[in-house]
Amino acid sequence: MSQRVRIEQGQKRIRVYLGGELIADSTNVKLVWEKPHYPTYFIPEDDVRMELLTPTDHARRSPSRGEARFFTVKGGKTTAENAAYHHPDSPIAELPGHVVFVWEAMDAWFEEDEEVFVHARDPYTRVDILPSSRHIEVVMGGTTVADSHHPRLLFETGLPTRYYLPKTDVRMDLLSPTATQTHCPYKGTAGYWSVEVDGEVHEDIVWSYRTPVAESMRIAGLVSFYNEKVDIYVDGELQDRPQTMFS
Repeated sequence: MSQRVRIEQGQKRIRVYLGGELIADSTNVKLVWEKPHYPTYFIPEDDVRMELLTPTDHARRSPSRGEARFFTVKGGKTTAENAAYHHPDSPIAELPGHVVFVWEAMDAWFEEDEEVFVHARDPYTRVDILPSSRHIEVVMGGTTVADSHHPRLLFETGLPTRYYLPKTDVRMDLLSPTATQTHCPYKGTAGYWSVEVDGEVHEDIVWSYRTPVAESMRIAGLVSFYNEKVDIYVDGELQDRPQTMFS
C-alpha cells in the first residue's frame, strides 16, 4: 500500500441518494483519507447502481492513487455531470472496483439511518462538551462583550477549545445576525452574528447551533466566539490566540 494513502474498512452502512433515488447502498465501504482531515467513502461497485452511471471523458491523475475516471450520475429527474469516479488501474490494490461520489453533487448521504452533512465523519474525531464553572470573559477593542461563569466547553479533535456561553451572559445588543451559515457533520448547522464595537464591525465572528445534532445538544442555543479573533480570558488569564484555518 502507498504510504501516502491511509485506508481502513468502514463499519457503517452508507447510502447515497440523488433525485430522490437510491444510488448506492453498502455495508462494505472503505474509508480512504484522500484529504488530510477526513476520509472519503469508497463504495464497492457491486453496491452501486452502475446502470445509473455513464462514463465521461473527464479524468484526473493522482500520484498515489492513479488516474481517476469520471461518470455522470442520473437519479430520478436529476443529472449530475462528473459526479462520481473510480480508479480502475490504481497501483493500490484495494481501490479498483470501488466508486467515489462527489459529496456536494449528491442530494443526501446516510450513515445507518442518520443523515450526514458536509463530508464523511472521521471515526477518530471526537467531540466532548462539558459544563464548567470557569470564568470566561470575551473582550473586543477594550469592550467586554461576554462575561460568564456558566460556559460549556467544547473539545473537538484538532481544534482549540471553544467556549459556548448563555446569551444572557453576552452583550447581544452589540450583535447583529447575518445570513451566513456553516455546516458541520459533528454539530449541525450554525448561524452567525457580526459584532460592532466602537464603530468597527467584525463580520461573522460569533456563531450558535440552534438545533444541533443529537450528540451535540449540550450547546443548543449557546453562542461562541472565534478564539482566533477576540481576546478571551479564562479565570482572569488572557489566552493565546490559536493559529488555525479560521485565523
